[in-house]
Amino acid sequence: MKNGTGKHVLVAGGAGFLGSHLCDALLSEGAHVTVLDNFQTGRKQNIRHLEREPRFDIIDSDIIKPLPARLRSKRLKIDEVFNLACAASPPHYQADPEHTMLTSVVGTHNLLTFAEATGARFFLASTSEIYGDPEVHPQTESYWGNVNPTGPRACYDEGKRAAETLTFDFDRAGRADVRVARIFNTYGPRMRADDGRVVSNYICQALTGDDITVYGDGSQTRSFCYVSDLVDGFLRLMAYDGPFPGAVNLGNPVELTVGDLAEKVLAMTGSSSRVVTRPLPIDDPRRRRPDISLAKNLLGWSPRTALDTGLKATIAWFSAEQAEDGTAARKTSTVGSAISAGQV
Repeated sequence: MKNGTGKHVLVAGGAGFLGSHLCDALLSEGAHVTVLDNFQTGRKQNIRHLEREPRFDIIDSDIIKPLPARLRSKRLKIDEVFNLACAASPPHYQADPEHTMLTSVVGTHNLLTFAEATGARFFLASTSEIYGDPEVHPQTESYWGNVNPTGPRACYDEGKRAAETLTFDFDRAGRADVRVARIFNTYGPRMRADDGRVVSNYICQALTGDDITVYGDGSQTRSFCYVSDLVDGFLRLMAYDGPFPGAVNLGNPVELTVGDLAEKVLAMTGSSSRVVTRPLPIDDPRRRRPDISLAKNLLGWSPRTALDTGLKATIAWFSAEQAEDGTAARKTSTVGSAISAGQV
């Protein structure tokens, strides 16, 4: 699917795990990409390889604040706005729950009004977390969810639900042309080791020989979509020109238990790590699997990357990251020793 050569695309959260891969895909299609990111959870190293690209710009700013004057210039034509700007893993979004909620509500409103003013098509990266701990399985877009509105995850879950409300209200009022993707568990290179997600946790623990931490009894299920497949879904949904589809699930419908995932990671890494269990976090979903019938019928989309293939690439990336971090640590230690000895 082609987004169109020559388009100017704004990617809020473009330095994050998903956002950086989206930037790569947009640039490969000939678009000019401007990233808007406050680097709260996004990392400059994710987009460092794009710094010399003439069709790529970075603006360091937070979407809960008024958008920078550079973006509001009447001379700047933006064709598409992707809103991926929000901490998306429990340790990160619970670290500052107020900011998480404001990012989803105030930030989304700021970007929607910007899209309205510029005539840009608006894309909201929503989440399967809006289904909460679901009582319907698999989850279809018509399911309203089972969310605790006052629990520790509510800043993200209810924030995204409110973001969807704002987005659909702008559509109903004819104020913006919008698209909404509900993202299920996604993994791949450029995940953060400290994001607390099950794939990154297991791989990092296995590579370092630490105990692999399984929360609960390991019977809760997830379905994992490789990042390149998800980005393909983003581009297809943004490019879709048919009748308004509402929210669209994007994820991999292949379901497995988190206990089985731990055993798979152990086998693929050859690790001798032990599997240990810890209490299940509050409001952690017991089952999670998307019904992607709408995405298949509407967009011709379905994930193509097998779990073993995606895990192999992700393990290789984390292994290289750990090797690089170890080299950097050794260099730092050597310099520190030289300083203390009066050699530098």
